[in-house]
Amino acid sequence: MARRLPALMWRCIITALLALPFAAPVQTAAAPDSTPLRFGILPLGGAFESRNDWEPLLANLSRAIGRPVSVLSVNSYEALEQAIQRDQVDMAFLSGKMALDAVSQRRMNVVAQVTRHDGLPGYRALLLTRKTGPRNTLKNLLAEPERWRLARGESRSVSGFIVPQLQLFLPNHIVMETRFASELVGTHQATALAVANGEADVATNNTADFERFRIQFPVEAERLHVIWESELIPHAQIVVRRDYSPEFQKKVQDFLVDYGRSKSPRGDAERVVLRSLHDLAGFLPADNTSLLPAAKLAYQLARQSAMTSQWVNEAARQARLQRIESGYAEQLAVLRGSAP
Repeated sequence: MARRLPALMWRCIITALLALPFAAPVQTAAAPDSTPLRFGILPLGGAFESRNDWEPLLANLSRAIGRPVSVLSVNSYEALEQAIQRDQVDMAFLSGKMALDAVSQRRMNVVAQVTRHDGLPGYRALLLTRKTGPRNTLKNLLAEPERWRLARGESRSVSGFIVPQLQLFLPNHIVMETRFASELVGTHQATALAVANGEADVATNNTADFERFRIQFPVEAERLHVIWESELIPHAQIVVRRDYSPEFQKKVQDFLVDYGRSKSPRGDAERVVLRSLHDLAGFLPADNTSLLPAAKLAYQLARQSAMTSQWVNEAARQARLQRIESGYAEQLAVLRGSAP
């Protein structure tokens, strides 16, 4: 009977299982609070993979704060965003637009920012095509986008949508959602596989995820090459709900900043865990001002979209631009601590 279950039903079962909390293997003997801290994971690879990669670090966090930690690993940005909106997430690993929304709209605070071994303050968005075939150059892509099949990230994805739209496509009068022959929306792993397997002609991706893809799918990666790179994009952040006391947030921040820094067998084990998390080097202390570059990107994209879109009249365009300006000002006030 199990073999006859529809694929949709299996996906529902898998999603439900992923949302179940896990108990950290070691708890402090006298935990001051037994309520689980709910940790949401940005879906960069598969949901199972993301969950398995984060579990060792979150088990260590559980011991450090003296309370259990449950994990929410989902298959889409939208699912994680909905969980945050329903107050089902206390702490999360988020990037760019999602972190910005969590801080400016969902009363969360940035406590740390990830860092990588290359020492760069960020990563780059990419466009990938197959090395061979009729559609494998940026010039051809910009000349006839309507002949290309696009595989891209969700609209909340910084490198999978926002930055390519802002820095490449809109300046060339191309709207990603409407100009291509077809589009497939998925994770960076899914978009790269789509092009490698001939299901799409061009994919959005980023330097960090494509490095990981080369290791996991060497045969497929060998079929691909990069035709465009963006400017540097700031790394992802760890955010915590403001309902938690400053002392608790500092405790979480101290744990993250110290993780993998010890020159001991424990530190060696933690560094192995970090490498499995997209080859992270560790975490740096950060606050909400680390999201100022993300706010600027979102503002620039909204403004450029308004300028290039069709409007009933110029007054409607100007009204939209005014709302964008006021919204951006409000975000800056929140990030700089001058708004509640």
